[in-house]
Amino acid sequence: MSIGGLISQVLALVVAVTLAPLLTGWISQWRAWLQNKSAPSIWQPYRALHKLFNKEAVVADQASRLFRVAPYLIFGCMVLASAIVPTLSTDLPLASAADAIALVGLFALARVFMSLAAMDIGTAFGTLGARREMLVGFLAEPALLMVLFSASLISQSTSLATIVETLAHRQLAIYPGLAFAGVAFTMVSLAENARIPVDNPATHLELTMIHEAMLLEYSGRHLALLEWAASLKLFTYSCIGLALFFPWGVAEAQAPAVMLLALPVLVLKLAIGGFLLALLETQLAKMRIFRVPEFLATAFLLAVIGMLIHLLLAR
Repeated sequence: MSIGGLISQVLALVVAVTLAPLLTGWISQWRAWLQNKSAPSIWQPYRALHKLFNKEAVVADQASRLFRVAPYLIFGCMVLASAIVPTLSTDLPLASAADAIALVGLFALARVFMSLAAMDIGTAFGTLGARREMLVGFLAEPALLMVLFSASLISQSTSLATIVETLAHRQLAIYPGLAFAGVAFTMVSLAENARIPVDNPATHLELTMIHEAMLLEYSGRHLALLEWAASLKLFTYSCIGLALFFPWGVAEAQAPAVMLLALPVLVLKLAIGGFLLALLETQLAKMRIFRVPEFLATAFLLAVIGMLIHLLLAR
């Protein structure tokens, strides 16, 4: 492991952990502005995390050890997932050890622990949210894999660092398959991050909520870790989309000094993406839970079509 690679990896982790709540606050602020509401401060997620970390964690008597350990495992999975995605540089030691398939596996592992912890107490809301979460994951993970495979066909590798290097430094070209994959990825991202039209992160209605239903029994530092993990997941998905479809601005492995320029470029791209997400959520309405399988099945078909188009054009 080179010194430059170690610095790039540590810097990527610090940026992800630090900027993830800021991205959530940016989206919430723009969403409120677009709805003609009084917007919260962009620093509100940091204040909420600080407040929760200073509160005592109340745990039910019948809670098992899994309920107490799950927030730390979920947060660890999200931190490790953010370390695989090339946000500032492609010189990431973990990128060679874990590819896109392992990245999807980390998301799945976090989902399993979240669902098991939600059902551990035995409440109706927790079990309801866990079942819905597993339904979304069962349909979203294959679609995400197809999106990643569509991009990997161009670089002949499932490593995200290799995909970014290939797309960013190849002659500018139009890939019709990536257009379909981009639409599919957007649909999967909305479902995986509990955003409208699949879920509404700002509501606690028992008939519609998915992610929030699994957090009702958590408090204190446990809830803070889960909220931070949710922000990290949104940040990681945003960076995956930028790496696959807008890879320009990421430093090469041979040029670690360019990371100083890569950081403001990343912040700018995330700011634009956060605004577009808030605008999209403002224009869409929450769909019925029974329509979610059709929504994600459409995403899967679009990703498969994108992969088939690339295979046909490559002949």
